[in-house]
Amino acid sequence: MKKLLIWLSIVATLGLMVWGYYQAIYVAPTEATMGDVQRIFYYHVPNAMLSFLFFAISFVASVLFLAWRKGQPALAQAADAWALAAAEVGVVFCTVVLITGPLWGKPVWGIWWTWDARLTTTLVLWLIYVSYLLLRKFAAGPQMQTLAAVLAVFGALDVPIVYMANRWWRTQHPAPVFGGGDDSGIKDPQMLAAFGWNVLAWACWGLLLLGIRVYVERRQQRINTASARAALAAD
Repeated sequence: MKKLLIWLSIVATLGLMVWGYYQAIYVAPTEATMGDVQRIFYYHVPNAMLSFLFFAISFVASVLFLAWRKGQPALAQAADAWALAAAEVGVVFCTVVLITGPLWGKPVWGIWWTWDARLTTTLVLWLIYVSYLLLRKFAAGPQMQTLAAVLAVFGALDVPIVYMANRWWRTQHPAPVFGGGDDSGIKDPQMLAAFGWNVLAWACWGLLLLGIRVYVERRQQRINTASARAALAAD
């Protein structure tokens, strides 16, 4: 039954991603000012939104790990698995954001990159969580999980700064699409539908990856625990 549900989830996610692509490329009308390059929006913005979601999950799970690590170690390990998995997925989404942004910026601004407040804070966010993953990969010892959790909490503090950057400062980055004022928002219903379908499709893809990574990490934790117990018994 579990395998069936997994395969159904994969098929449904792939179907949504194909449908989202069709909506973004073939159904949504061409934007009058930027032309077809504007279609990157249907991938850039959903990935940015979802990177915030997964970094938030990592933040909450890291806080729970720090709260439970002494009194409830079993729950702490489960929280740690969620923190790691969510950080990995968040880095994937944030990487897509940093790739699609310059692909849009070059034809529209004439440059690939500028040290704009929104762009710079996003790069800092990505670097913090890449550092988190490197710490998890190469560090060892009993304090590694605690240090990683603290770093994840610190990194999450940059998320609201990234979100508010083009509200607090004058930036070259476009004004907020949603919640940016009376003129913000997507007026064309076909554009809004294409955007919504891609948010749903990429959210399903990210949640599927998250579930798989949590399962794998929890299994690895059990293997490590069994190995440690076997080593103690052998001694």
